[in-house]
This record gives sequence, structure tokens and C-alpha cells, in this order.
Amino acid sequence: MPYKITPPSEVSEINVTPLVDVMLVLLIIFMVITPMLQKGASVDMVRTQNAAKMPNADKTNAVVLAVTRDGRIFLGSNPVKLSDVTSKVKDRIQDRLNKTIYIKSDTRTKYGRVVAIVDDVRAAGVQNIGLLTQKIQGQPPNAPPAPLMP
Repeated sequence: MPYKITPPSEVSEINVTPLVDVMLVLLIIFMVITPMLQKGASVDMVRTQNAAKMPNADKTNAVVLAVTRDGRIFLGSNPVKLSDVTSKVKDRIQDRLNKTIYIKSDTRTKYGRVVAIVDDVRAAGVQNIGLLTQKIQGQPPNAPPAPLMP
């Protein structure tokens, strides 16, 4: 007597294994790519209570000079020597209508270094300079300022 082969019944459950595999791969890709999306050099900006909002500094075409704690200077993500700041800034703003330069400095950068950079930017013909800071979160308006260094 021959055996009768019956076709398997249809499975009505969703197989989530391929979905989980794809989601984990996407998660890993985003975790690797996200730090690379940061614009310019990474600095620990000075924290202030009354920081002014500068929404134009976050635009992709904004000209940002960054000064790291060890005094290195970056124009966008490119390293620049102090002696070249004036010429590089002139080249960058030459064809722009908005000639604002934003400077972000690390908390531990020497004050004289930042002043020298501001002076070189002014020598390039820039009248509008924005000093980027980070607003202190969660303090009432009349509270004493938080210490900058622990």
C-alpha cells in the first residue's frame, strides 16, 4: 500500500526573524555613522546661563571656526594654522551675502588664543562674529551659575 504524501498546511504566523536581522543591521549602521555626521571639530563649549540663540550656526553652509583645548584651529572640519586663518576666512566668505563667522571654543582653551583668532577674523573683513556657547539646562533664572570645572 503506497503512502500518501500530504502537502504541509499553510503557516499563518509571521516570521519575524528576517525583520529582526534587518533592524539590527540598520541599528549598527546608524551607530557607526552618527559620530561621523558631527560638523567640525568636537569641543566642550563654554556653558552660559543667558546664551543667545543662533539658529544660522546650525545650517550646513555656516562658517564655523573651532578651537580645541590644545589650541588647534579647525575651519569646518579642516585644520588651519593661526597664520592662515585670515586668508582662509577671506576665501570662504568671498562670494557670500551673509558674512557671519561662528567661533566655538573649548572651555579649557586659553583666552589669548581665542582673542587672536577673533582678531584674525576681523582682519579678514568680517564684522559679524558669533561666539557659540552651550546653555545651562535646568537652573532657575536667579540661581548662582554652575561651576565650569569640577
